[in-house]
Parts: sequence; structure tokens; C-alpha cells
Amino acid sequence: AVAAGPMPLPAGALPRAIAVLSFSVVLSAPVAAQRRLAHRNLTANCWSRLPLVNMFNSYNMKFHHTKALTSPYPESHVERSQVPEDKVGWLTEWKDYNPVEYTAKSVLARPSWADPQINDEGFSPKFNERDGEVERKSLNGLYVVENGRPRNPVGRTGLTGRGLLGRWGPNHAADPVVTRWKRDRSGKKVAHPVTGKNILQFIAIKRRDCGEWAIPGGMVDPGEKISATLKREFEEEALNSLQKSPEEKAKLEKQLHRLFSQEHFVVYRGYVDDPRNTDNAWMETVAVNYHDETGETMDNLPLEAGDDAGMVKWVDISEKLELYASHSFFIKLVTEKLGAHWNEDPGSDCHE
Repeated sequence: AVAAGPMPLPAGALPRAIAVLSFSVVLSAPVAAQRRLAHRNLTANCWSRLPLVNMFNSYNMKFHHTKALTSPYPESHVERSQVPEDKVGWLTEWKDYNPVEYTAKSVLARPSWADPQINDEGFSPKFNERDGEVERKSLNGLYVVENGRPRNPVGRTGLTGRGLLGRWGPNHAADPVVTRWKRDRSGKKVAHPVTGKNILQFIAIKRRDCGEWAIPGGMVDPGEKISATLKREFEEEALNSLQKSPEEKAKLEKQLHRLFSQEHFVVYRGYVDDPRNTDNAWMETVAVNYHDETGETMDNLPLEAGDDAGMVKWVDISEKLELYASHSFFIKLVTEKLGAHWNEDPGSDCHE
């Protein structure tokens, strides 16, 4: 739930998809006509077929995260308090809920990207608003602030504080999904032998912190436009631009300008089921697809892992991908948009 009762959300707050990969969605009462189109037994493979509605604008909808319940908490030995599936939602009363308090030392050291502690003198954050250069508004609309702390809009996580996240409330990221068609040596698109659909590839990085493959995204800097974050993070993580000379950077900029200035597809906007999430701090992202239809732009680009990336490479896309956080869901939406291969039996998990 976002607030104590149902309320309309600000214009423009609708995300591009109804849920992220690891949520379980249960409709507990009749809702708007749009949602009645949804199948009762909804699975991850069917989610993206739903109308584009806000995932938090009805208290009749329950959402359960899974990666946000991960123990031990990333980069620590801290175990979350266990949260049963039926106790995740805030509307379910749980008087004995006793979450663990944890904020990493790296956050408490007050780097430039982190807030002070809530009770620190002089710190009066403006939640649900633009707070100077820091965006404290959620992509999913209003969230509850309880005892001076923002409350995770999806539910309990078994851990309070900020964990590894710098901001109280939403921590905004941007994920550029850069794709091309897989081609053989003659330049012809490669089709999957079972589905006959062309195989799509995307640029993936292997994260240094957890070793999982992911989209090369990152955090939005204060005052930075999302479009600038998308381009900057791709350059830093997939092209190692931070280690390039001014001349090399200029050459990369020229090559990338065509790709990042063309028409693009906003894959998703909203809350992310992330292992770093807590009751008081959570990840949100804007995932955008930049597709190189001919391959002319990206084929000659020198991929080189940098910043938070340990490795970088082109990866064939299919349902077998296991990616960080909700990235598999974003990738699946791109394949649907472009009509690419994803699943050898795409209708097997959808039931009337």
C-alpha cells in the first residue's frame, strides 16, 4: 500500500509495466475494468501482456517481493527478520514485527551520494518532493512517511535503515538496454531453430559486487537528467570511458551519438525488487532500450569493462538468462517489443 487508504496518484506517475519479475500478484477484490483483463493465475511470463496501469494505485492489490527479502543482506553477515508471504503487505497487521536495523558503514561515512541519518542535526528531507537537487519523489506516486522515515511501498523486508543505499526513500537508477540482432558471418540474422524468431543480443556486464550478469546501469546523480545517466553509465561500465583519454572519449561520443539520439523504447519505470532494499530505502529505475537495427553502430564499438563492471560482452537473449535484480524482466519486454526469440514455448505458462 502507498498510503493509509486509496488515493489518486500524480499525473505522469504510471510505470510502463504492472510489476517486476519477482512479484506475486493477487487480486483480492474487484478493481478497475482494465485489471479484469488479467488472468487469474498470473505468472511472470504473462505480466507484460497486461494493460499499462500503475502497480500501486489500488489497496486491493498485494505485491510480494523476493529479492528484497534476501539473507544475509548483500556485502554483510546481517540476517533479515523473516517475513512470511502473508505478512509482507503493510495493510496486514503484525504487532510483533521486529525488523533488524542496518545501515552499512560505507553509507554512514557520509559519501557525497548518501544522506545523513534521519535524526542528524540540520537534516530535514522533503519526502515525496524534489528536495533541492535530490529527487525524493517516487516513480510510483506517493509513499507513506512514518515516524520520520519513508516506508517501502511494496511492503516489509525484515530490515530497517538504509543498508547499502544512500538515500532514505527512493534511490533512482537508470538502465540502458543496448541491443542488436545476432548475425552469422555473412551478416544474415540468426533465427532460433524452434521458434523461427530472430535472436536478439544485448550488452551485459558482470557486476563486481555480486558476480551476477546485469544491464550496465547505475545511479542518477543529483540534478542529472535520466537521458544523461543512461548514456554516462553505459560509457563508464561497458566502454571504460573513465580511463580513456580526451581524444578517445571524443571518438566514443561520436560513435554513440547516433544510437542514443535515435528513437528509443522506455521499457519500465518504477520500483525494482532489489536485494539492497529495506523498509526505508528502495531502488527505482527507468529502463530504456536503444536498438541498433543494422549493427553498424555497435559492431565496431570497443567493449571494455570499467567502473563497477568486472566483464562486459554481447549476450544472446532467451528465458534461460539469470540476471541481477529484475533485469530479466526488462530484457523480456524488449524481446516482445521487437518480436525477438525468448521462449521455445511462449504460451506454456499462461492459463485462462
